[in-house]
Amino acid sequence: KYCNFIARVLTGLRSLYYSCFQPIPGVDSNRKHLGFVWGPGDILVYETIYKASGLSTGGCPFVHEVRKDEDICSPILRKLFNESHHIFVGLQGIRDDLPSKNKKTQFVSISKNYRSVIRACMEELQQVAGKVSILLAVELIWNLCEVLFIDAAPAGSLLLHLLDWVRLHKADVDEKARDVLQSESPTEHQAYWDVVISYVLQGRMDEARQVLMKQAALQPAARGMFKLLDNLLIKMPIFNPSGAQTLTEFDVKWRHWHEEVDRCLQDQSFASNPHLEVICKILVGDEDVLLEHKELLSTWYHFLVTRLLFSHPIVKPTELHYYAQSSMHMFLDTRSVPEPLDSILLAAFEFDIHQVIKDCSIALNNWWFVAHLTDLMDHCKLLQSHNLHFGSNLREFLLLEYASGLFTHHSLWQLAVDYFDHCPEFGRVYLELQIERVPLDTERKALKVLRICEQRQMTEQGMWASQSLSHTVNQMYRRSFSPPFSILWVYFSLSASPRFLQDYCANGAFSDLDLIDNLGSAMLLSDRLTFLGKYREFHRLYGEKCFSDAAKLLLSLMTAKIAPRTFWMTLLTDALPLLEQKEVIFSADQTHELMFCLEDLTSGNCLPKPDRDIDTTKIEILRLALARNLAKAIVKEGTVEV
Repeated sequence: KYCNFIARVLTGLRSLYYSCFQPIPGVDSNRKHLGFVWGPGDILVYETIYKASGLSTGGCPFVHEVRKDEDICSPILRKLFNESHHIFVGLQGIRDDLPSKNKKTQFVSISKNYRSVIRACMEELQQVAGKVSILLAVELIWNLCEVLFIDAAPAGSLLLHLLDWVRLHKADVDEKARDVLQSESPTEHQAYWDVVISYVLQGRMDEARQVLMKQAALQPAARGMFKLLDNLLIKMPIFNPSGAQTLTEFDVKWRHWHEEVDRCLQDQSFASNPHLEVICKILVGDEDVLLEHKELLSTWYHFLVTRLLFSHPIVKPTELHYYAQSSMHMFLDTRSVPEPLDSILLAAFEFDIHQVIKDCSIALNNWWFVAHLTDLMDHCKLLQSHNLHFGSNLREFLLLEYASGLFTHHSLWQLAVDYFDHCPEFGRVYLELQIERVPLDTERKALKVLRICEQRQMTEQGMWASQSLSHTVNQMYRRSFSPPFSILWVYFSLSASPRFLQDYCANGAFSDLDLIDNLGSAMLLSDRLTFLGKYREFHRLYGEKCFSDAAKLLLSLMTAKIAPRTFWMTLLTDALPLLEQKEVIFSADQTHELMFCLEDLTSGNCLPKPDRDIDTTKIEILRLALARNLAKAIVKEGTVEV
């Protein structure tokens, strides 16, 4: 716990450091110490009473909010958190014993589900706010990690996946093509040749040919030249991973095609048309010509994929980092510093997933991305070499940080519970600490908190929530309002019902029958209340000598799993007087059920700790009474009355 606390402090300091690159108005951080607290999307910074030299000063009453993510509280981003929560929970249910191929298919499908949620939110944000969200970069990184790590495409297929990746994130050429083709004279449009070349740069030869046909139709004299280029575009080999062609066969075919293109260039077949000659040079992989079209490529990673398409189509994953590094250096200005996105993508191309996660933790504005990506990578068994970080494994550390941020939001805190549930080392501790910070300002929220505590047997936190509700109820009484019925009884279920059961075990009687007798429909709000009400009903039936009904109810409390297992021995002991009645109360079938319950409780040392030292005499007495009753029941049920 101590190591984890230190890790949280270091994380906060790092977040503060990067958030304070821009000066805070009215604060001289060089002369004054700053304190801080962090949330899911911002940091609260305040001046302390100390100067930088250590001498105290008057201090400042202002608290400054350093916002890292303006989108964190938007309704659209809440959709992202909610939808990804469902995907996360589903991922935790994948069985480890599935065949590797089946698991890989499921992991790729889950990754695509995450990306579809990101893209849907990104497009909605763009429509509403009219701006490109940071989600665009998030999807770009996630998609590349899916190709390289999760799907782990081999040579041949790798380039096809990278082409899809570039096309998905460089879709402006389609918009430009629509503008050109819908104009009065497409071939005279200023962007006509940009569209053709852009299609070629993305390996979209069919679209390039369709646009080129419009130009060929207007130049009958150059029809042969257009036909030659069209043949080159048609004949360009594309690897088919599902076909019968081997990688070696494809490589031979591609080299023959490449030599044919190079011969056309050497013969100056397109010398009379500069545009067609440029396209031919692109097909042959001329890097200088590619770099002349930086504006159409726009990014170094688009340049990388185009360069591989026309020079190294069967690039192996192990070779990818070399081409990525050289492409970035060739494309970017040597005087410019790479952006954080460039460093993240380069780390991915180098297959350094740990560096990707580290850089994303620093560059991105919240923990959503790194938490979910790391969780998926961990399920894919890709983080074995980085298991120990900050006193816990990397996956759990990031999930804890993300979930802690969710708990500070008024409507997202419920999602965090499932994230804590799937952090085996520290999740329970974090949940216990965070649940106490949820403001119980509405009945609905109070019911949710109490239910969470009850399901996880968090007695101390449940008592705290109950006390808070009790205070709320008292205030309502003072104002002469009728308190919400459900609040009173859920409070009762978590605070009072354990005490009633303990008193009954100690004294053999309930301490306050009025409260129990007036549960009514409120007993349905809690399993604990249901048992308490039904158990009280058993005693009432027994007192009224309705022995048959009392026996049925007692048996149902155990067979329907309504009664806590720790209370089964008490229920079986309550059955003894009914078993010893002269009249047969329990039928043969009911007696068998009681026998099964007793054996289930005593076999394998299943008794709870307080009951492990019970005198075996009591168990033997129960077995004897059950055997006698079974014999009497069999005789009675087998006797035919004349």
